[in-house]
Amino acid sequence: MKLIALPAFTDNYIWMFHDGRDAVVVDPGDSAPVVAALVAQQLALAAILVTHHHADHVGGVDALRTRLTGTVTGPRHERIPEPFVPVEGGDVVDVLGHRFEVIDVPGHTSGHIAFFDAENALLFCGDTLFSGGCGRLFEGTPAQMHESLDRLAALPGNTRVCCAHEYTLSNLRFARAVEPANGHIVDYTAWCEAERAAGRPTLPSSIANELQVNPFMRCRDPAVQRSARMHGAASDEPVAVLAALRQWKNEFR
Repeated sequence: MKLIALPAFTDNYIWMFHDGRDAVVVDPGDSAPVVAALVAQQLALAAILVTHHHADHVGGVDALRTRLTGTVTGPRHERIPEPFVPVEGGDVVDVLGHRFEVIDVPGHTSGHIAFFDAENALLFCGDTLFSGGCGRLFEGTPAQMHESLDRLAALPGNTRVCCAHEYTLSNLRFARAVEPANGHIVDYTAWCEAERAAGRPTLPSSIANELQVNPFMRCRDPAVQRSARMHGAASDEPVAVLAALRQWKNEFR
């Protein structure tokens, strides 16, 4: 399997994987990069997977239907371009020889889902989990986001985390403000800076890496809790910590 991050808009990635003949794309907010890749590599579009309803994730779906030989699959509890196959947590999606478990991960949106392929240690998480950060809470609550991130944190450490935005360096600046003594953040920042300077994505990350550097997945760590208390957390309870971190990040410059 070949995994490719197709840049779109300012900082989106549309994920594509293929077997040399057929391809699957995840969250195609723009059809143009997908069509260009399909044509350049002489691939057929076998399926589209969608994690949530925001326009930068679904805006290219309808334009791609003329090339689509299979189905669009997306969150049961969100409105995405029809027709599509609705799925929710616990369902299984089989595409191109891959068996994806659907995981409910609300918080960024109320019906957000992720797709996890255990055999290939591959996660498409949309805007729930970013490298070094998490999505804004547009529709969900801190409690929902914390529970969603806990679900993802429980996946194997070698799981490749395919986020939908190149936000890593911005997120790591915030992570260093939360945990200035965390050497993993310093080292990862240096690696990411080199990758971006070379014109390469910082993604995919891994679950093991995120557990070391991502403050939103480290809400039980004493250093993160101390910083959160200094920025309005009412207690060291993980949901209170996440809520304070998310508000701090919203205002962070």
